[in-house]
Formats: sequence, C-alpha cells, structure tokens
Amino acid sequence: MDRRALKRSRRLVRASLLVAALGASQLGLGPLASADTGPAAASARPPLPTVSPTPQSIARVDADIVVTGRAVIVADAGTDPAARERLVRELRAHGVRRVDTVAPGARSAPGLLTVRLGAASRPDIAGGLGDTPVPGQGEGYALQVTSHGPHKEVALGGADAAGQFYAVQTLRQLFVRSAEGWRLAGARVSDHPAMPLRGTIEGFYGQPWSAAERLDQMDFYGDVKANTYIYAPKDDPYHREQWRQPYPADKLTELGALIDRANANHVRFTFAVSPGQSICYSDASDLAALKTKLQAVYDLGARAFSIPLDDISYTRWNCAADQAAFGAPGRTAAAEAQVALLNDVQRTFVATHPGTRPLQMVPTEYGDLTDTTYKQTLRAALDPDVVVMWTGTDVVPPAITNQQADAASTLFGRKVFVWDNYPVNDFGATSGRLLLAPYDKREPGLSDHLSGVVANPMNQPYASKIAVFGAAGFAWNDRAYDAGTNGRQALSYLAAGDPTATDALAVFTDLEHLAPTFGAKPWQPQAPRLASLFTRFWDRWNAGERTAALSDLRSYAVAIADSPAQIRAGSVQAGFVVDAKPWLDATDLWGRALVSMVDALAARVDGETERSQSLLGSARTLAQQAAAVRVEPARNRWGAAPVKVADGVLNTFLGTAGGILDQWDDAGRSDITP
Repeated sequence: MDRRALKRSRRLVRASLLVAALGASQLGLGPLASADTGPAAASARPPLPTVSPTPQSIARVDADIVVTGRAVIVADAGTDPAARERLVRELRAHGVRRVDTVAPGARSAPGLLTVRLGAASRPDIAGGLGDTPVPGQGEGYALQVTSHGPHKEVALGGADAAGQFYAVQTLRQLFVRSAEGWRLAGARVSDHPAMPLRGTIEGFYGQPWSAAERLDQMDFYGDVKANTYIYAPKDDPYHREQWRQPYPADKLTELGALIDRANANHVRFTFAVSPGQSICYSDASDLAALKTKLQAVYDLGARAFSIPLDDISYTRWNCAADQAAFGAPGRTAAAEAQVALLNDVQRTFVATHPGTRPLQMVPTEYGDLTDTTYKQTLRAALDPDVVVMWTGTDVVPPAITNQQADAASTLFGRKVFVWDNYPVNDFGATSGRLLLAPYDKREPGLSDHLSGVVANPMNQPYASKIAVFGAAGFAWNDRAYDAGTNGRQALSYLAAGDPTATDALAVFTDLEHLAPTFGAKPWQPQAPRLASLFTRFWDRWNAGERTAALSDLRSYAVAIADSPAQIRAGSVQAGFVVDAKPWLDATDLWGRALVSMVDALAARVDGETERSQSLLGSARTLAQQAAAVRVEPARNRWGAAPVKVADGVLNTFLGTAGGILDQWDDAGRSDITP
C-alpha cells in the first residue's frame, strides 16, 4: 500500500469536509438573511453572519462599517441597564478602547461609531431605524447598522427592556473580522419571539447542578434569548421531600445570587415547590407552609412560581382529613384537591404579590392525550390564569406535532406549556450516555398551539447546552428552525467560533447522537454520520474499490481519534470538557482502534500479512480498553456505568472487519465480504 497516497487522500478528505461544513453554515442563513441583488452588490457585500436564534427578518442594507477605537453610546433613563452593560462589554471585546455614553441630542464627533440604545419609540432611535419595522410584541426589537458619509450609526430599539437586551445579543453576532480589524455587518433586523416562554427546567433526578454551574447557565440563556429557568431539581430535599422546611440561610443566599444573575440576563427565575408526596390538601397549616416557602423566595426577587404535581400517587391520600374533604381517593378527587390548592395559591398569593406572573403547575397526568375525569376536572375548575405543563404524548416523546399540541390544549382548556424531556439522561435507558444530538422532531407551527417550551437538561449542564441551544432557537422562531444548521451553530458557540474545535465537536457529538425513549426504539439514531460512512465503505469494498474506500475511511477514523485532543486544546468551554471527560477518554481509544483496524485491512490488501495481524491485535486491545472506560463517579442516578460511544455502530464495524481478517487469514482468500 502506498502510504504517501493515503496521506494525500487524508488531506483531500479533510479539505472537502471543511468546505462542506462552511457551505452548510452559509446555507443556514436561508432566505431570511437576504442580501442586495446584482453582481456588483454580491461582490462588494459578503453574506451576513449567521445569527442565532434565527431572526424573524434579517437583511443586508449597507456595507460593513469599521469599528473605531472610540465609540459613543446614546442612552437615557429608558435604556435597559443590562443591555447597556452587555453592549459596552461587546464593544470592548471587539476593539473599542474607549466607550463614552451621552444623552440623546448630544453632539458626537464625526467618524466615531455611534450606537443608539433604548426604547424603539425614542425619536433618535426611530430615526436611526428608518423603515426597519419595529415589532409590537413583547421582547421584540429592531436593529439597523448603516453609514452616512463619515457617520457610522447603529440603532438598537426594543419594544421593552428585554427587547433592548436581545437587540444587543443580535448585534454581538454581527461583528466580523477583516484585515483592518473588526467591522459590523450592515444589516437590519426586525425580530420577536414566537413563544412567550423559552428555556429550561432543572427537573431531573440525580445530582443537582452546583451554584457556579447555574450562574453560568443564566449567562448562557441570555446569549440564546431564553427567558425562563424553572428551579425544580428532584434531589433538592427542600424542593420535594422536605418542602415544608425553610431553606437554610446559606441556600437562600445562593438562590438570591442566582435570581440576581437571572434578572441580569432577562431570565425569569421560576421557583418550584413539589409538595405532592406528603401534602394534606385540606390542612390549613400545610397551605400556610407552602405560601411561606414561596414568600421567602419572593423576598429574594423571584416573580414566577410553579407547583409541580408530577410523579406522585393520586390513588391514595396523605392524610385522613383529605378523604373527609374530597371523598375516596381517585382521579376526580385528586383533581379536586389539586384545583383547590392551586386556585388558592393563584388567587391569594400570586394575584396579591405585585409583579408576579401566573402560577405554573405540572399535572399528575402530564404525558398523554387521554381524556379522563382528572383532566375534565382541571379543565372545568382550574383558574384560567394557571399555566399547565405537558410533556408530550409520553414522558419522552419521539415527536411533538401541531395536532398533538392542539389536542393537549383542548384537554386542559388552555394553551399548554411543554416540559420537553430532552436531553435529560436520568432514566435507565440513558445509562452511560451523553445525549448530544441537536433538538429535533418538534413540528414548525407549534408556536400557534403552545405557550412555550422548556427543555429538561442533563445532570451535565455544559453538555446540555447543545440541545438547549436548539430548544431556545426553536421556541424563538419555530418556522425557521433547522436542526442540522442549529446544531452546528451550537457547536460553534461552545467552541468560541474556533473552526477546528467546532469540527472536532461535530465528530464527537455524532458518536453520542442516540436519544432513547422509555420504549425499545430510540427517537434519535446513533452516530448517523459514521453509520453512513460505514455503509458507503462496505459498498465500495464489495465493489472492489478497496484502496479508495480505505483511504476515505481512514481520514474520518483519524478525525475521531484526534477529536478529544482538539476539544481539550482550549477553545471549547472548560465545563463541557469536564462533563464529557469519560466519553472523551473512551473516544480517544475507540478512534485509535478504528485507525488500527483500517490500517490492518489496508496491510492485508497489500499482502503485508504479519503487519496486518499486528495491527488487528492492536485494534482489538484498544477496543477492549475503550469498552472498559466507565463513568465513575457518576452525577446520574444510574451510577457508575460503562461509557457508550457510537454503540451498535463503531463496535459492530470493528467486529465485522476483524472477522473478515480472521477468515481471510484462515482461508487465504482476498474476496471475503461482510
């Protein structure tokens, strides 16, 4: 076998993969990122950068403008402080050494970058926006980047404070590098969220996130325009088992800091208490204890609350008094008791506390479309302001369609709020897995039928960002959402835009693509890219194109083997590297095993029998070592477990290829096929 030819092929394949990736990212702009037409405009004005989540409307209106070393922010009392702070940070991160802030009407020196930030109705911002439409919806914004002679103007106008903040989040993605330094793409954007509620619910079983991890999540949610975080970790004893007990002082301090960070990112910290395992619904002291718990967190600044009643028995009472008050236990009686509790909290706590948003709840029947007396009672008697959560047609639904969402809303008598159990990995079928496939199989148009979507993430917070990035993007603009494009954008976000690290993450996450349900069939397949490459390899092998097939596969095998080191090189968020450590360790071994197996096949094709046997032995040893890697200690309830990497795909190929070499050697033949 010509080793130089293999190396040349490897370089060509890597180049083609890079070109394909770049092409895919450009295609991700889609029709919304329209540019001026005509050959001259196309040559002078490059495509706009990709913005996530995808705006409702984005177009190029001018050439890029130079970011000057000094910039002026025009702000007033109506400018959102969080938006202004983030704007200053982004300007400094992109080459601005001095940032001055002036009031509207103040004169600024020509030639400086001037950014007007505030309410879209402010006259100077309205003038700067020109004919860019300003959405009337809450959290909406408009943005325009233009130049007029020496003047470099940016107008950022929000329908409200959150809209201003989101305008800045879009602007930070319009910075582009040039030979002379940073520029801002000449764009205009008119944008608003499709769904009112977007974000996550920390609702898994197992080790809860740490205080530092939660703080990082709030910053992440701000970046992706997610506005909701529901605090509901099942294994926080004060959330569930010991719900009557007040939080210790240190825990309250921690929650207070988290609420402050959430507010700084326009995230609604939603405090959940889950009393269903032990509450006596008819006991006034229990009701008082519940409100006292809510009051303590309200005093910290929380303005959103939830009472989940999931994963409890509703065929028995927790106290004899409930039987006297509501009758024999069962669906109808349980619903009546829950309605009494929820209506009281909504009307006597939520409605009487200024600024508090409607109460949220999780019904005991949360994952189906069967009409029952339980749902009928909730539908008829639950206060119409109470928000009802629903997980889809199962605990982990393989898909959510518009028809299903409409049916659920009909069952509960209001638009439902989806608690989406992805990428959560706290159940048995997820043992040893990271769930890194993009958010997918939720139908465009769901924004017409839902009040929002929150993803239930993994015990591993940084690894969860890939799916959460997608869930936030879908909830913001479900009709423009594309799972493949968004998944690539999520990886680039994790890698701080580093293309090499992004490519390595793409290889690695393909090996952790499988997403199980509570049934036998997963709703996302394992390693679809690698599986496709293996299929193509065997087709070419059987067609006699063995040298070319081996060369192409070896390039990707090397990419697998190299990906852990590239992910650990420094560009990827350190938390992700920590979360993924056992899986990266195993991938390093599996990748090297695959390289050795491909080389063993190549050596045998070249008639190098002894070398082939040696490489086959190495491949099998490395595969055994990879299979022995364990998650230990584990953050998950499934405990220490073997790490799963492309299981059913990678190990199957190695077994098949090794079997061919064994038969080949035994039979002395070169025409063995799988």
